Amino acid sequence: MTRTHTRPLKPRPRNNPDQVKPTTMVNVGSMDYTLYLVVVVLVAIGVIMVFSSSYVRASTRAVFEFDSFYFLRVNGLMAIGGFIVMNLIANVYYGWFKPWARTLYIVTIILLLIALFFGITAGGAQRWIPIPGMDRNFQPSEIAKAATIFMMAWMTDKYDGALRNWPGFFVFCGVAGLISGLVLDSGFSQGIIVTVIAFGMIFVASPYLWRFIIAGAGGVAAVLIYLFNAENFRGARVLAWQDPFAYAETVGYQIIQSLYAIASGGLFGLGIGNSRQASFVPEAHNDIIFAIIAEELGLVGAALVILLFGIFIWRGIRVALNAPDTFSSMVAIGIVFAIAFQAIINIAVVTNSIPNTGVTLPFISYGGTSLVVSMALAGVLLNISRYSKDRSG
Repeated sequence: MTRTHTRPLKPRPRNNPDQVKPTTMVNVGSMDYTLYLVVVVLVAIGVIMVFSSSYVRASTRAVFEFDSFYFLRVNGLMAIGGFIVMNLIANVYYGWFKPWARTLYIVTIILLLIALFFGITAGGAQRWIPIPGMDRNFQPSEIAKAATIFMMAWMTDKYDGALRNWPGFFVFCGVAGLISGLVLDSGFSQGIIVTVIAFGMIFVASPYLWRFIIAGAGGVAAVLIYLFNAENFRGARVLAWQDPFAYAETVGYQIIQSLYAIASGGLFGLGIGNSRQASFVPEAHNDIIFAIIAEELGLVGAALVILLFGIFIWRGIRVALNAPDTFSSMVAIGIVFAIAFQAIINIAVVTNSIPNTGVTLPFISYGGTSLVVSMALAGVLLNISRYSKDRSG
């Protein structure tokens, strides 16, 4: 019997492997307007709730010039910019992004290194880079999500069959691990999200489940050992998760205030602008905004937000399954991983289902870089939906 071997990183034969040409078998149609509407509604909810949860804080602090509308103005401008970016991206040919996958990955690595050595520290992490000529900063770790998605999709498409052997598998893991490690240095929670995106995409592309499980188990074990080390800050957060009231004056304070907000909301909430906890919850307009949604809009409003994310995930998976080629399919599933996992983590933290970690709620939380990147990724997903092989709606 003759045994054949697959080279780990042998590109599939093409005249130009980086050029995606529109297929004649797939007609260009309209975008997925259900998906579009979901994004619009989530962003609108975000703009309203950011203002509702921040106007008291902004009006009482000199750093915001005692301007009640400070966060509304900034977040509103970023939302408008995000809509422009999303619509532009949704209406160009998705294949044009493919040749830039490696460039985006390399540029992101450089930006992460700049943030690591020269960045601005905020919230206990050195993750911000100032924008020249503007009194604003941006987070390279947010761009790292897009870079990871496009790089993993590009490698999966170009090196067809590489994940069928261990060498190819470890090359993929190495490319993912490099960017994930740099993001972890700037922020633990963001690093976990980038890692989940990368390994989720590898899981989807790999034909062998056990290889993924074995490699993943080692990473999970290392994270758990690190988390349960009570001598570090994150270890204390794990202990506070188990009994937040035992750490009510320190790391348990935020989650206690979050739970008070959720409990006081009832079925229909206290009404927009009537939050009692917004002044007490740290980062009420950012990481913990879902608690204010539950307080002001009640269980019904919180359930609506969860339903909207559920619809986004459903339509995103549908886009991925009906995408015209490997590259677009992998990009679509990577975007679904990015939005879904981040939303799940944020809501789980706010409800104390998992230890506290700083993750924004996509499309809703205050944060310029996060909002614009999330909307840009939504634009890519909408773009791919225009080339769907399924036109049944």
